[in-house]
Amino acid sequence: MFFRNSIDTVRVETQSIRSRLGGLVKASALSLAVTLGTGAALASAQQQPTRQPERFEPADSIEGNYLSALIAGSARDTSAAATFLREALRADPRNQELIERSFIAFLADGAMSDAFRSAERIIARDPNNGLALMTLAVRALKNKQFQTARERLRGGARNRAADITSTLLTAWAFAGAGDQKRAVEAVDRLGGDASVTTFRDYHAALIHDMLGNTAEAQRRLKAAYDSDPVSLRTVDAWARLQARRGDVAGARDTYERFNRLLPNHPVIRDAMDTLGSAKPAELATALPRTVATAQQGAAETLFGLASAGNRDDNDSVIVIIYLRLALYLDPTHEMAIITLGDTLERAKQPDDAIAVFDRMPANSPLRSIAEVQIGLGLEAMGRKDEAIQHLEAAIKDDPGNLEALSAIGGVYRARKEFAKAAEFYEKGIAQIGTPQRHHWNLFYARGIAYERTKRWPLAEADFKKALELIPESMNANRALVLNYLGYSWVDQGINLDEAFMMLRKAVELKPRDGYIIDSLGWAYFRLGRYEDAVRELERAIELRPADPVINDHLGDAYWRVGRKLEARFQWNHARDLKPEPEDLPKILGKIENGLDDEAKPASAVAEPPKKNDG
Repeated sequence: MFFRNSIDTVRVETQSIRSRLGGLVKASALSLAVTLGTGAALASAQQQPTRQPERFEPADSIEGNYLSALIAGSARDTSAAATFLREALRADPRNQELIERSFIAFLADGAMSDAFRSAERIIARDPNNGLALMTLAVRALKNKQFQTARERLRGGARNRAADITSTLLTAWAFAGAGDQKRAVEAVDRLGGDASVTTFRDYHAALIHDMLGNTAEAQRRLKAAYDSDPVSLRTVDAWARLQARRGDVAGARDTYERFNRLLPNHPVIRDAMDTLGSAKPAELATALPRTVATAQQGAAETLFGLASAGNRDDNDSVIVIIYLRLALYLDPTHEMAIITLGDTLERAKQPDDAIAVFDRMPANSPLRSIAEVQIGLGLEAMGRKDEAIQHLEAAIKDDPGNLEALSAIGGVYRARKEFAKAAEFYEKGIAQIGTPQRHHWNLFYARGIAYERTKRWPLAEADFKKALELIPESMNANRALVLNYLGYSWVDQGINLDEAFMMLRKAVELKPRDGYIIDSLGWAYFRLGRYEDAVRELERAIELRPADPVINDHLGDAYWRVGRKLEARFQWNHARDLKPEPEDLPKILGKIENGLDDEAKPASAVAEPPKKNDG
């Protein structure tokens, strides 16, 4: 059903914001580097569902706090887990399992003082615990105790994951002590696939640059850039070095190349604006170096490894820990803030995510993105008035804030306030001038808002524009647009040949999407091709057995082919699955009386589309 799929557009709008905030490295062998083992506590912490628990006050007993911590941990509520384990640990401070579980929870919650105390206690009993040693090394790096950091990093379990992390942090400890030779030697011990080589060259270049060897920094960073010219961090670091070495034209070209690939990224846009507004005498110093201290370099290491591991939700706890440690070392690391906030948001912890997004520096080019994510987090928490107020304040501060305009449109559309949604989409589209490929989702979203407010000619134009803009390579999102437009035409009995081509193409692009298959089946039903409808709707029900609309549709199709007992079974099932309030009376009527006599198919009579969802 195409209306149900329109819900995905709210996710698409949020994902389009996130997709503009790319990390340092692609998922690769580097993702292994975020799997430092700490025993059963970490393994248990990584196998978690995504249910948001209620917040509890600490219990009166150790058993109550421990069980509450387990519940909170299973729901990835790191803040609540840390609170309960802290209380349990006070009651039983020598319990080693409690200490280990508390250590993980404290790190994930960013409670660094507690985490450091727990790490010291773990090391006292298990001097080879990798994560505890790394955590204490990070503290030493923060305090400029570089020899202590290296000593900590020499211990621990020896495996490839630990080696990548400890090797790079050791290199930054040498760099912090001013020992460029040993720092680069440490980095160059890393070997592996192309992505590890790129990561090695990137960090070697940052070390050379921080310690003043800009010629060698240029050689190594150029190698990293040539290997991966689509990495935001590499692109930005390379362009900054180019500008500082006097090649401002080259820096602009580097940014322009990336801008053509991923248009209007805030970091790239800000750097280009800075170069554009700088006076000639200021160009070489307009963009500071990416890393100026060993602490920032170590934070960049942890952020890069966390980004590599962030492709797998099963690693979310250790990813959060790496990002917390990165922000302990460099509290203003913009990309670590955005990535941690996004990770917490996906872990169904919007309140913790909001607190992280709010750490974004006021002068950061990513502050507007953070403000939008805060507004969406408030909406997810049910604080609806605050969400709108926050997003409207962001728009008031910057009327051209396209992300905020799109986000508030998505919020209103998710609430089924389609007229208001259309207003904000209109304001957003008015800001963009000549539409680019990445603007397809704005036209698609506005098209839905227009269609739901019965402005079909405007909706149709927007859907066509979205199809014109969306790249062929974006299969899943292209399927959404094809599905919505194709079904609309079928339901109105117009452009039928093209409509069915669109629906079949949508199914081809997303063959496991029950909603899109339902659209094709329902289109067959609307045209009186009931056997074809049954075939497709049975496929859809296999993929989405708990969807009330698909069950309702299949019941209708069964009735038309004479399978009336099965039809009533499907309608009863649809009733029990809590359909939309406006659909329930119709379903109850069909359970009681069946379908009316067969009407002319949609090819003969045009009707407005049935509203299943927003």
